Amino acid sequence: MLKKILKFTGLVVLAILIIIFLWGFISHEKEPLGKEGPEAEQVAQNMLKSINEPAWDSTKLVAWTFKGMHTYLWDKERNFVKVSWGEKEVLVNMDSIKGKSYENSTEITGGENQKLVDKAWAYFCNDSFWLNAAAKLYDPGTERSLVTLEDGRKGLKISYSSGGVTPGDAYVWLYDENFQPTSWKMWVSIIPIGGLEFTWEDWKTLSTGAKVATLHQNDLLDIEITDLKAGQDFQHFELNQDPFIPLLEMIKK
Repeated sequence: MLKKILKFTGLVVLAILIIIFLWGFISHEKEPLGKEGPEAEQVAQNMLKSINEPAWDSTKLVAWTFKGMHTYLWDKERNFVKVSWGEKEVLVNMDSIKGKSYENSTEITGGENQKLVDKAWAYFCNDSFWLNAAAKLYDPGTERSLVTLEDGRKGLKISYSSGGVTPGDAYVWLYDENFQPTSWKMWVSIIPIGGLEFTWEDWKTLSTGAKVATLHQNDLLDIEITDLKAGQDFQHFELNQDPFIPLLEMIKK
């Protein structure tokens, strides 16, 4: 009986894998070639205006939770971040990728500490990109071009030649009549299927005036941003003191 159950389970798993493979094969799109120039730059500027990018740049502190898994407090002014997941809490100086890590409030030292700092850095690179990639159209190493997709839709392609965890990735932004992003299509190294599309929706206006999308949907999964909050001082987050004092002490040494 057990052998029959295991055999049936194996066949179900195999069938699911075949379906995913076929879906990926059918869905795969070649990365479109784009046309650079003034028109692409104007679309990029219009997109930045639609999300109030100057307000985002002047926002000092942002907190959010990514997919219910990783919780962040980002000091944008000093480029410090606190990342929490499970029983772990990690403080990272994003300029040096050094920091302090804790588990159940007990400090972790040595090589294990740096491993957790590196993991927190990788989490942040991914999760902060999903938080507000629309504000990163002019990051160092980016190229902007206009493209026409296989289905005839026109979009703004952003290619990243450097930065983050996986440089070389490209994204095509789709947008509405006000140039506010509605979705993007992805050509990224960690996903073998080119052209996967995720929505950018459920836009929220932060207390600082910046606009952030809090929901990204796809046929396979949803990515939700929750507990979103922004401010200019720690009191706005009901914190009585600077949570990044340990990083400041590291810098002084």
